[in-house]
Amino acid sequence: MWTAEQKCLLWLDSFPLEPTKKHLLLKTAGGAVALVRNFSGLAREFKDGELFSRMLETLSGEAYFAGLANRLEREKITPVFYGGEGYPKAWLTLADAPLCLYAKGELSLLKDELFAVVGSRRTVDSARKLGGKIAEELTARFAVLTGSADGGDETALRGALDGGKAVCLLAGGFGFAPKENSLLVRVEKEGLLLSACPLDTPVRVFSYEYRNKLLAAMSVGVLVLGAAEKSGALITAKYAAAMGKKLFAIPYAPSVLAGAGCNQLIKNGAYLTETANDILEKYGYEGVEKKKIPLTETEEKAVEFITERGEAHVSEISSALNIPTYRLATMLSALEVKGAVVKLGGNRYSVV
Repeated sequence: MWTAEQKCLLWLDSFPLEPTKKHLLLKTAGGAVALVRNFSGLAREFKDGELFSRMLETLSGEAYFAGLANRLEREKITPVFYGGEGYPKAWLTLADAPLCLYAKGELSLLKDELFAVVGSRRTVDSARKLGGKIAEELTARFAVLTGSADGGDETALRGALDGGKAVCLLAGGFGFAPKENSLLVRVEKEGLLLSACPLDTPVRVFSYEYRNKLLAAMSVGVLVLGAAEKSGALITAKYAAAMGKKLFAIPYAPSVLAGAGCNQLIKNGAYLTETANDILEKYGYEGVEKKKIPLTETEEKAVEFITERGEAHVSEISSALNIPTYRLATMLSALEVKGAVVKLGGNRYSVV
C-alpha cells in the first residue's frame, strides 16, 4: 500500500529527531530509500550514538517496520507523506516541516480551504458562545481548523462539528492523545483529527508553539476568540501575520483582561469580527443569512436592555422590565437556550 520511499519515510519519522535533522539526513543521503540502504555509514551525522545504534538495529529484518505498520492499521491512522496528495502545500516551504502528517477521520477535508479559529483556555463565556456560532457558520465555505485545548479551541471544535467540517491538529502524537476525551472521539468520527508528530511523541512545552506554527501555515486566515496580553493563541496570530495571512479578532471591553490580546491585534490591523460574515466577505464569499431568533415581546425587551449596556445584572433587568427575579430567571434561562444571551459570573448576562 506504500511505495519504498514512503516506507522509509515512515521508518525515519518514527524516531525522536528534530524535523530539520530528518530533512538534513534525507538531503545528505539523497532520499529516504538511499538513507536506509546507506544508514550504517552515517554515524558521524549523529551526536547521540545510542540513538544511531538503535535506529541501525531496527533495520536488521522486517519486525520493526511491520510492527509500526500494524499499529497504524490497528488504530486506523493514515499517514500523509511529505509532498504527497493531501499534504498541506504551505508546509513545503517550512524548514521544519513534518515528514508525515498522521490522520484519523475524513481525509477529504484536507482538500478544503482551511480557516483557523483559536482561543485561550480563559476565553470568556460570551466570546465562546459567539465563537461557536461563527465557527459553525464558517463551515459554509471552509473547513474549520483548531487545536484541542479547553476554552477557545474546544468552542471552535464544537461549532465546526455542528457545521460538519471540523479539523483538529494535536500538539503531540496519537499515542498521547487522551482516549477519554469525548470531543476528540467525536472529531475522529465526524471530522478529521491530525497529528504532525510520530505516534509516541509526548506533549512538551515547546510542542504548542510548533503546532501553532503549523496551524497558521496550513490555514488561509486566523480568528482569535480570546487572548490575554500573553497567550498561546497570540503565537498562532504572530505566525499567521508573518506568513501574510488575514487576521481576525473578537473585540473586548477595555476592562476585560482575558481579551486584551484580541484588542491589541485589532489595533495592529486585525479585522474586528462580530459575525462570520465579517470573515467570509474578506474572502469574496457571500455572507451567511442571519437567522432571526424567535422571541416574545418581553424577551425582546430584555435583550434590548442588555444590549444597550453590554451586560446587566439580574436585579437591573428585573427593575427595568418590572418583572420579579423568580420569573425573570426562567425567562433568562430560555434566552440562553435560544442562544440570545449568555450568563456571566455574579448573576450578570450579556448578549451573544
